Amino acid sequence: MRDRLLAAEKVKAIEWREGMLYLLDQRVLPREETWLAYDSAAGVAAAIQSMVVRGAPAIGIAAAFGLVLGARARLEEGGDWRAALESDFKVLADSRPTAVNLFWALDRMRERLQRLKASEDALAVLEAEAIGIFDSDREANLTMAQLGMELIRKHQDGPQKLLTHCNTGALATGGFGTALGVIRAAHLSGLVERVYADETRPWLQGSRLTAWELAGEGVPVSLNADSAAAHLMKTEGITWVIVGADRITANGDVANKIGTYQLAVNAMHHGVRFMVVAPSSTIDMSLEDGEDIPIEERDGRELLDIGGQRIAADVHAVNPVFDVTPADLIDAIITEKGIVERPDAAKMAQLMCRKRLH
Repeated sequence: MRDRLLAAEKVKAIEWREGMLYLLDQRVLPREETWLAYDSAAGVAAAIQSMVVRGAPAIGIAAAFGLVLGARARLEEGGDWRAALESDFKVLADSRPTAVNLFWALDRMRERLQRLKASEDALAVLEAEAIGIFDSDREANLTMAQLGMELIRKHQDGPQKLLTHCNTGALATGGFGTALGVIRAAHLSGLVERVYADETRPWLQGSRLTAWELAGEGVPVSLNADSAAAHLMKTEGITWVIVGADRITANGDVANKIGTYQLAVNAMHHGVRFMVVAPSSTIDMSLEDGEDIPIEERDGRELLDIGGQRIAADVHAVNPVFDVTPADLIDAIITEKGIVERPDAAKMAQLMCRKRLH
């Protein structure tokens, strides 16, 4: 299966070459495939904030390379470059508040910086650490895809109808994808009859990105309005809702793209299983439950306008871009460390004590 998954990798959103970070501009997909180049930490932070790059794992990877760019500039300036680098840590950390992978990646870069020896080339060491974060996410994607596919097969061996929300594919990660990686693996194993992709308002990641990725790989996909999901669960025989995560707390509560919570409620009502797929870097054991997760609220114009054109009445718009799904609505959390079924605090603690699966 691993070789088949590797052969199926066709989409990438992040490249690091010759000391520059290149990001596929996800704001203009699928109409345009435009790569943007970045050579500063501030530029990368702006790319994260403005949604050039999105998806929790991809944000973390971009931030790690952003810090490399910051370190290069500080070293060239001379003086106390470590102290000066703190402003780059801050600008990257402030770019988006909910996705914990961002802070995990920055913490990992800081920890490596603290272990830096006088005899080591600081820039080379930090670059190697960022590349390691990138590579480890790709490996985690492959492991999660296999585990999730096997769980789908365990419950029903045969072509099934799946529903997903937002984009959790190659565009959102360093490799094959999280939730979409599981769906890709299931498709390669003959377990997918059709995928229903929520459009995912207001940024339309489902219609612009997920549908584009799946259609490009020959996966049968139907696009639906977010508000049609419960109807489809009732009428279409959907067996799994499969989503990603931006932060998972110590008790198994999950913050993900706005609309995920209502999917979980509807899935439980209709007897549809609910799977969350995310690397262990998404798990924040410092937060007891989902009430502690900071929820990003973005500019209301994202709801009022489309493509810069006002489509709504001149009213106040509420635009939270994440919500929290309680653990008791989740059937399984898939990570590269293993599977947690019916998550709770004890099971999450046990998971995080494990070493990575190989």
